[in-house]
Amino acid sequence: MKNISLNIDKVAGFVSEETLAAYAPQVKACMETLENGTGKGNDFLGWLHLPTSTTPALLADIKATADVLRENCDVVVVAGIGGSYLGARAVIEALSDSFEGLKTKRKSPAIVYAGHHLGEDYLCELTAFLKDKKFGVVNISKSGTTTETALSFRLLKKQCEEQRGKEMARKVIVAITDARKGAARLTADKEGYKTFIIPDNVGGRFSVLTPVGLLPIAAAGFDIAQLIEGARAMEKICGSTTPFEANPAAVYAATRNALYKNGKKIEILANFHPKLHYISEWWKQLYGESEGKEHKGIFPASVDLTTDLHSMGQWIQEGERSIYETVVSVEEPNHELIVPADAENLDGLNYLAGKRVDQVNKMAELGTQLAHVDGGVPNLRLSVPQLNEYYLGQIIYFFEKACGISGYLLGVNPFDQPGVEAYKKNMFALLNKPGYEAESKAIQAKL
Repeated sequence: MKNISLNIDKVAGFVSEETLAAYAPQVKACMETLENGTGKGNDFLGWLHLPTSTTPALLADIKATADVLRENCDVVVVAGIGGSYLGARAVIEALSDSFEGLKTKRKSPAIVYAGHHLGEDYLCELTAFLKDKKFGVVNISKSGTTTETALSFRLLKKQCEEQRGKEMARKVIVAITDARKGAARLTADKEGYKTFIIPDNVGGRFSVLTPVGLLPIAAAGFDIAQLIEGARAMEKICGSTTPFEANPAAVYAATRNALYKNGKKIEILANFHPKLHYISEWWKQLYGESEGKEHKGIFPASVDLTTDLHSMGQWIQEGERSIYETVVSVEEPNHELIVPADAENLDGLNYLAGKRVDQVNKMAELGTQLAHVDGGVPNLRLSVPQLNEYYLGQIIYFFEKACGISGYLLGVNPFDQPGVEAYKKNMFALLNKPGYEAESKAIQAKL
């Protein structure tokens, strides 16, 4: 079976082979630091061998719970924020029929999301939508006190109990939380919800291959065993015994750091497949939260192409030369559509008649890459044989492993997020949360 692969040929004019080769010893040291658990954030390395340590028993338990949701729900609400929902959403959106939500007959429950912001209109519209629906909730929170998720879950729990009765609510509300402590754990134990554990040593943005991501993905009807199998294959490919030049995670980490030192401060993840939009959103959190520290770090941005060539394309082509692109390219679509001939040819497209739409898309991709490289934008290319669970598992593990290496190359702790707490402290003070009296007084004086 083929694997995803990384091509950095279009970086050659910007970073020399010698420069990249010189990274090999540093990368090796970073990988050893990861493997030996001797670096910063070493208490959050549970993701490193997660694919090979995931047991058939856990997958069977997750699938059985997903089947209960699928049998008893028209809609499943995934309540979580950041890594507690982005990974699951990325996989579900990548694999779902683009128009599944408009179909009157569905093969699987609709998966919708809550707890990822504080939009009152959204929550009002969501609760109104659920009023005549048989719905369940997957509540994902290690602490159970994250404001966005806890607030949404409070609303959803009340509505589910009122609509479906306490007994059925107990059946269709699942908690993914800490093993022993926290408000979500206390609530789950008190109410008798089915629970899964968020491992203590796996941070949110690295958690998609735990029950955090696997349960929603299974509830949506997708094959989590294949997702893990793909990640397992990539874990081996990106292992510490693989030579530097044959290890895609190592090469990616080295290349992006070399470009960063060469003044390329922004990485744009570009795709030519609209279903990959949320893969980009997940990737942005993974790298932004892992590397943006101590006034260092590449800024992760993304574009959906060819759509954004008609908006951001101008800036990419001729704006400040502080950027490079990593293009995620799907080699073979899951469907085939041929461009028809037209007798009048008023649109002038008969030269495309008989070609697959994907042929046109691939030439747009190649033409864009050539134009951007000529315009001073280095390009990396991640080739994905097909969009399915197996290769999505490979993509997830590839980016995770490269992120750990890249963060250590940068000299930061890739596994904490101290800056995320700043807005929370201010928000709690402004809302007069108990225990924040001094902060509230100080912030009011500042205002």
